[in-house]
Amino acid sequence: MNPYHYYRQFKPFNLSGNYRVPETHSLVDDLQKAINGEYSAIACYKKLSALAPTEEERLRILEIRKDEKRHFKAFSDIFMNLTGVEPRPQLQEGCPDRYYDGLRFAFKDEQETVDFYHEISNGAQDVYIKETFLRAAADEQNHAVWFLYYLTMNKGRRNTLRQADYGAKGALAAPSLTVPQMLIYAMQDEYLAQARYDRIIQNFGNVPTFMRIKEAELRHIYALQTLFQQYGLPLPEDQSQSYVTTPESIKSAYSAGVEGEVDNISMYDTFLAYPLPQDVRVVFTQLRNASQNHLAAFERGLARV
Repeated sequence: MNPYHYYRQFKPFNLSGNYRVPETHSLVDDLQKAINGEYSAIACYKKLSALAPTEEERLRILEIRKDEKRHFKAFSDIFMNLTGVEPRPQLQEGCPDRYYDGLRFAFKDEQETVDFYHEISNGAQDVYIKETFLRAAADEQNHAVWFLYYLTMNKGRRNTLRQADYGAKGALAAPSLTVPQMLIYAMQDEYLAQARYDRIIQNFGNVPTFMRIKEAELRHIYALQTLFQQYGLPLPEDQSQSYVTTPESIKSAYSAGVEGEVDNISMYDTFLAYPLPQDVRVVFTQLRNASQNHLAAFERGLARV
C-alpha cells in the first residue's frame, strides 16, 4: 500500500483527544527516520551492553535500551495512525565493535537525536505528537549524559591500559614478573578467551569446538580464582570486551583461536621458567597443558574449513 494513500483520502481521526487536520508528508518522513534511529539504537545498545566492562554499565545501557524500545513503539503507533500501514524499520550505520568507540558513537547520536526530536515536536500540529517527541527528547538528553559519563570514565581506562599491556601479550612484553603480576596477566588472558568465544558463538552459532573450549576456559578461571583467594589478591576487572573483535568468517574464528592459544601457551611457559610456589606451578602447568590441547583442536578445525 502506498504510505501516503491516507492523505489523499483523509478522514480525521482522534489521535490526541482532539480532532485535527492531517500532518504534512514531511512528518511521515521524519517519523520513518526516527523509527529507523530507534530500531538501530535498540540493536546497537544490545551489542554495547555486552561489551561493557562492568555490571553497573551493562545494566544502565540495558535501561537506556528499554527507553529506546518504548520510543520505537510510540513512534510506530503514530506512523500507523497517520498512514494506515506498519513502518518498515531499517538499520542505520553500524555500531562499533569496541566499547569506547561505541560510547563515543552513542553519545554523538543521542545529542543529534535530541535536536531532531525537538524539531519534530516544534513542527507538529497535533498535541500528542508534540508531547511524545518532547518526552523522547528529554530521555535522549538523559542518555547522552550517561554516555558522556561512561565515555569520560573509560577514557581513563583506555589511556592507562593498552591492548599490548593486557593478558598474554602484556605478560610476554614484561621485562620481569612477580607472582601477583603473573596471576593478573593469566586471569586477563582467560577473560580474553571467554570474550573471544562469546563473540564467535554469538555470530556463528553453537560451534561444538568453541562450545567445549569455552566451558574448559571457565574451569581455568575458577582455578585461577582459587589462587587469588589463597594469596589474598583482588581479582582484576574484566575489560576483555574492549580488546576483542568479531571474526568475519568461521575460518577467521579458528585462526583467532589458534593465535590466542599460541600466546597463552607462551605466557605459561614464560611463567614456569620462574621459581614459583608449588600450588601456582601446578595450576600454571595444568592450564598450559590444557591450552596445548585447545591449540590442537583449533588447528584441526582450521584445516577443515
